[in-house]
Amino acid sequence: MGSAQIAVVPLQSSALPFAAPAPAGPRESGSPSEANRMPGCGRCKDAAALDFEFTFAYQPIVRLSTRSVYAHEALVRGPNGESAASVLAQVNDDTRYSFDQACRVQAIRGAAALGMQEFLSINFLPNAVYQPKACIQSTFEAARTYGFPIERIIFEVTEGEQVQDRPHLVNIFREYSRFGFRTAIDDFGAGYAGLSLLSEYQPDIVKIDMELVRDVDRNLPKQAIVRGILSMCQALDVHVLAEGIETIAERDFLRDAGVDLMQGYFFCKPAFKALGRIDPAAFD
Repeated sequence: MGSAQIAVVPLQSSALPFAAPAPAGPRESGSPSEANRMPGCGRCKDAAALDFEFTFAYQPIVRLSTRSVYAHEALVRGPNGESAASVLAQVNDDTRYSFDQACRVQAIRGAAALGMQEFLSINFLPNAVYQPKACIQSTFEAARTYGFPIERIIFEVTEGEQVQDRPHLVNIFREYSRFGFRTAIDDFGAGYAGLSLLSEYQPDIVKIDMELVRDVDRNLPKQAIVRGILSMCQALDVHVLAEGIETIAERDFLRDAGVDLMQGYFFCKPAFKALGRIDPAAFD
């Protein structure tokens, strides 16, 4: 079991700032502009400022049919490459909103600085979004400031996220889609609510949890579940992405089953403040 060799395009600047810039003020409305006609609910004013730093690693998502990188997922890291867990452990109820907003801005800024031409996938915290139209303003402002097209941004939420209000999450997804962003459900199959969530909202992408991917080539129950997900998503016009690919056998089984989008160490590990490049042999 091994992964393909990669090269990385490094981010030359020092650690990115960890505070999200304030929105430039209300704009008009419609797609980006429509969001800005919506007055804020004011809850963001109670959010505490962050007292820790973080940055990002970017992990490629590949499209097998074109032998190319489809997107890069922004994965939070400490300023010196510390784990995501070490950063997330510092987030609490008071700083959740500030952290979520800062992640969006910083991921976009980093992607633009690295010259990313593919999609950028950003994880968001639905419990930190109070009003989608209001809370999205800093994202629009960051996209404008750093010249990153909003139509190349994917917002994803993990299926295992402890969402306090399911209708609220569905509303967030629908608003984000209306404003031109793409959406994804991450870790599908890992939580308890995946099917019911999918029945209420159909994202652009469903990411099959890596536990279903691991050794799928020799596990009949996993194969049956994966084929079921593929059949269901095909009927719903939802793209399927398999994450956590580590072996040729996993890649080949999923490819033969009909999965075109993949992510995992077999192709490329997350590149710290850089864009990973795929060894062409990983597609063979």
